[in-house]
Amino acid sequence: MAVDELDTRILRLLLEQPRTSVREYARILGIARGTLQARLDRLERDGVITGTGPVLSPAALGHPVLAFVHIEVTQGHLDEVGDALAAIPEIVEAFSITGGGDLLTRVVARDNGHLEDVIQRLIQLPGVVRTRTEMALRERVPHRLLPLVEAVGRASASAPGQK
Repeated sequence: MAVDELDTRILRLLLEQPRTSVREYARILGIARGTLQARLDRLERDGVITGTGPVLSPAALGHPVLAFVHIEVTQGHLDEVGDALAAIPEIVEAFSITGGGDLLTRVVARDNGHLEDVIQRLIQLPGVVRTRTEMALRERVPHRLLPLVEAVGRASASAPGQK
């Protein structure tokens, strides 16, 4: 799906001012509210915008330890293990991967002992062969999408047939 310059401006506002009203976004952008709403609806329908809501801090929720756990799974058990991971609240993300392991999970914990407890739960899941854990020390680049949105918008604007 092509993201044009107006889409890029809309997405920038959504990322930078997430608590602003649609009416205020339209005013800032100098476009009609209906135009903005149609663009937002299309961006949601096309899967560019996948959700709205607050971004929560696991650390502020009492889980300051962040680790990435690689999980090796017995062949044929990937879906079962993935379903089991969803039942563990400390696992905040899980991905099927290539390379050293079958799954990569992002795990949060209260402290190192709690992290060990979570890893022990993982090891006991049917289909899990082994795990390898890497602890995060410091966030160097926080989760962000604005630079990507801007790059996509620039590429779209410079594409042949675009203004």
